[in-house]
Amino acid sequence: MNIKITAIRKADYRDLQARFENPIEHACDVQEGQTWISVDGAQPEGMCDSAWESMRWFVQELAAGRGNFYDGWMKNPHSAMISCNDGFRPVSFYIELAVSS
Repeated sequence: MNIKITAIRKADYRDLQARFENPIEHACDVQEGQTWISVDGAQPEGMCDSAWESMRWFVQELAAGRGNFYDGWMKNPHSAMISCNDGFRPVSFYIELAVSS
């Protein structure tokens, strides 16, 4: 099954960056509204490796036809809302079955 991954929200904690992060030239370039398609649970091309590691299990479970995580956590049992593990600029991703067109 194909799974659609959509970047829903991106936070930017500049106060934490200033306090704890060493200056970096390139940070996350994910944009809100950006989408990817995972085919049969594989990492989509262009998906951040760190973000993928945060969501991989959920994507693979949905691709295998499973869902209903945590006994009714999501309104749509074939979906999940997962955030990447970047504490300075986390992105929330909505993961769902892709609709065939």
